[in-house]
Amino acid sequence: MSAAPGDGRAPLVVVLGASGYIGSAVVAQLARRPIRLRLVARRPAVLPAVRAAVVEQVVADLAVPGAAAVAVAGADAVLDLVAHLDPAVGWRAVEGGGAELGERLGAGLVREIAGALRAGHRPAGAPPPLVVLAGSASQAGRGGVVDGTGPDRPLTVYARQKLAAETELLAAGAEGVLRAVSLRLPTVYGSGPGPDGHGVVAAMARRALAGEPLTVWGTGSVVRDLLHVTDAAAAFTACLDHGARLAGRHWPVGTGRPVPVRELFTALARAVADRTGRPAVPVGSVAPPAAATAADAAGTVVDASAFRSATGWRPRRELPEALAELAAALADRP
Repeated sequence: MSAAPGDGRAPLVVVLGASGYIGSAVVAQLARRPIRLRLVARRPAVLPAVRAAVVEQVVADLAVPGAAAVAVAGADAVLDLVAHLDPAVGWRAVEGGGAELGERLGAGLVREIAGALRAGHRPAGAPPPLVVLAGSASQAGRGGVVDGTGPDRPLTVYARQKLAAETELLAAGAEGVLRAVSLRLPTVYGSGPGPDGHGVVAAMARRALAGEPLTVWGTGSVVRDLLHVTDAAAAFTACLDHGARLAGRHWPVGTGRPVPVRELFTALARAVADRTGRPAVPVGSVAPPAAATAADAAGTVVDASAFRSATGWRPRRELPEALAELAAALADRP
């Protein structure tokens, strides 16, 4: 992303959810660019010591109507990385309650962003602002290979909320208000520069560090596509460089290398054991709980070949080293 047409200004990139798990990793990468960076979250974002960006921190609750409109004023690009997760569970999205807040932070937030950009002034000849949404591979609502084709039949509240937000975004893009891009991500894991994340991988690593056994539902043969948080961040930053090519659709982003859940947990227990010097905790089987959904039983593999062809992006982190890094990071936490 280069200077804004006509005035030579460094582009203004707004990151919503900048202090979150993915947001912190995105900020660490964008801070190295000679841009103006506006970071919006409920608490200040973590900044690298060395940076080229001119940074503005905005502490705001994006659930409050009007907060997002103020945050995106004058933006050349907006990265919407906001997610509504269940604080009682930590690693699962809200399913039972909180639907109203989930809608507000999903489709409602996109509507507010689009309204603010529609009303804003753009220099003559400037393209519409680029808006990139953090979506979910679960929006497809089916197992097997997810490649961005075929109808969407989301199975969970979270997936339906993400699909509603994406639909709003693409509609605004078709209207010409903005350039719309949605990245559909699989399970994101790994140690990053910000919070440890709410993912199941981090939750199980903490259990193993506490000496507690890990459990899989059923046989644990369901496969998951795991994307490291820094690779996810690199996908978002790639959108800033290839917005014209990407605009107008959603893009699945993942590794294409599925791993069975039992194999994942076994490798995680081994990584923790290597870190602590204790024997690896056992990995057992339990029946799926009542809260399990059909999505939990649907193994998915994300085919990101279209996104790779359009941007040159590719995942770089390998699972064994990333699990060892995560175990070390969590072991060093108070």
